[in-house]
Amino acid sequence: MTILKDILYKVSIRSVAGSTAISVKDIQIDSRKVSAGSVFVAVKGVAADGHGFIEKAIGSGAIAVVCEVMPSTIKDGITYIEVENSAAAAGFMAHNFFGQPSEKIKLVGVTGTNGKTTIATILYKLFTSLGYKCGLVSTVENRIGDTVVAATHTTPDAISLNALLKHMKDEGCSHAFMEVSSHAIQQHRITGLYFTGGLFSNITHDHLDYHKTFDEYIRVKKTFFDNLPSGAFAISNADDKRGAVMLQNTNAKKYFYSLRTVADFKGKILENALSGLVMTVNDLEVHFRLIGEFNAYNLLAVYGAAICMNEDKQEVLRYLSLLTGAEGRFDYSISEKERIIAIVDYAHTPDALLNVLATIKKLRKGHEQIITVVGCGGDRDKTKRPVMAEVACEHSDKVILTSDNPRSEDPNEIIRDMEAGLGSAAKRKYIAIVDRKEAIKAAISLAKQEDIILVAGKGHEKYQEIKGVKNHFDDKEVVKEMFEMLEK
Repeated sequence: MTILKDILYKVSIRSVAGSTAISVKDIQIDSRKVSAGSVFVAVKGVAADGHGFIEKAIGSGAIAVVCEVMPSTIKDGITYIEVENSAAAAGFMAHNFFGQPSEKIKLVGVTGTNGKTTIATILYKLFTSLGYKCGLVSTVENRIGDTVVAATHTTPDAISLNALLKHMKDEGCSHAFMEVSSHAIQQHRITGLYFTGGLFSNITHDHLDYHKTFDEYIRVKKTFFDNLPSGAFAISNADDKRGAVMLQNTNAKKYFYSLRTVADFKGKILENALSGLVMTVNDLEVHFRLIGEFNAYNLLAVYGAAICMNEDKQEVLRYLSLLTGAEGRFDYSISEKERIIAIVDYAHTPDALLNVLATIKKLRKGHEQIITVVGCGGDRDKTKRPVMAEVACEHSDKVILTSDNPRSEDPNEIIRDMEAGLGSAAKRKYIAIVDRKEAIKAAISLAKQEDIILVAGKGHEKYQEIKGVKNHFDDKEVVKEMFEMLEK
């Protein structure tokens, strides 16, 4: 059993009522998971305040409560610990409870708006190829070696995350690579973790439904680097106008990667085609299977991290040249007869959509049409909806506006929000089809030989959320089904 006082290391405590020399069985932030011997940490969440569930937790067997505001009634035999910030306390306590697992493996965090999943996934694949047993924490999936563990959030809560990292360590993982979302930083899900290194991809318009202002979004991302230890490395994109800002207050050793300026890890694209990228990396010419300028940046970030972890540059580039990216990221297939190209991509921000469409334009050999199928998620940042439609119409020949995950919203209303961003010229380019399957089917029907279809927004997702229900839906599956019908 674990003694309560031993897991309070680094927690900012205001006051204590009761004994901290008691044995505790586990830590919980969800009162429904509390049982005899639990410590309940009352966290003020977005949807609910854990302080309202303290009595319920005690009734379920909690022997200690961690809170920001002491309850009006203090019960005998229960230990109450008043802290500065319950969410931060949960992070430190989880790290201590599970034996500081992040200090026993090399943990690398990847943050930014676009590219997190691809960078983390390629790092996982690269280090696995180099002979290490690795862990992965990503939007698409979590992995412990070759075993897949389902992912529910970009970054799990602090307790689940530390439990996962301990599991990785116990299974013999020497390295772990994880996406670090702005929500995870703000909500202290990564508080208490020791990072060997951190990478920044880029920052663009996203999550303003949560962070409210772009400046706040940047500030939150930056705190990840501000909190890196002096023994860590921090790698940033020199071509992003906020790349230098991200690292300005870090204690970690700073490095930069770039395609356009002098940097520690410098790349130059020589060729960009469906067969892959040919580029120089610090003057060494390499052919990669990945496609597009955005992947050139992702590859440079991965290369930089590997070099910072003292891997051999020739070996790193050799294995990188063989790797593919993450599922649902510029994931393409080609119909046999008509040679129509369909690309499924997770692009769900204006910048990500622009990057994908810019890459597609560069891959065009002649006058092939670009047909884009795109929607916007419900219950999320509404300000990006008209911009998404505008970007799609400006950089495509034809556009079909459709549903993404409408969640609790009316999909017709979401499409109307998107339409608000379209001028008269753009309006001649698009049609609206609410049913996503029918929209993909229509795009393939409109396509002529060698045309390029982009199905954007959902990528790896295997569901569509409508009115609180997650229905099975897979863009790649629908494309495959339509292509098979074309061949008949």
